[in-house]
Amino acid sequence: MGGCAVTNYPWLEDYLLSKPGAEQDFKVEWQWQRFLVRGKMYAAICTPGPEHGVHAGRTMVILKCDPRLAEGFREQYADIVPGFYSDKRHWNTVYLDSTVPEDLVRDLCDMSYRLVVEKLPKYVQKELQAGQST
Repeated sequence: MGGCAVTNYPWLEDYLLSKPGAEQDFKVEWQWQRFLVRGKMYAAICTPGPEHGVHAGRTMVILKCDPRLAEGFREQYADIVPGFYSDKRHWNTVYLDSTVPEDLVRDLCDMSYRLVVEKLPKYVQKELQAGQST
């Protein structure tokens, strides 16, 4: 994020990187700061440009979400919307200039990470659990 945008969650990047096996990269083509575990994205932070209409200029985090819960979060919070440039059933966007409760944002980050890790091979899941720093 580089401090260039408003965020009510200054702890977010550190929290995402605190997950076992977490890495980050920057996808230049998309201008996304991505958070990965074993090469699989579980979160991304970006600020869409003016060509993206309602999203323009609003820094956001994109998180994987259980599809059975995703719609409910969107109904309850105006600043949680379908995933930006992602599968709308499985990803939600949280605007970082919002008032979505911090505990919920942390829970959504945890869910996203867990959903991605659950799809990794069992031996990788065990390594991540055992190492907590792998």
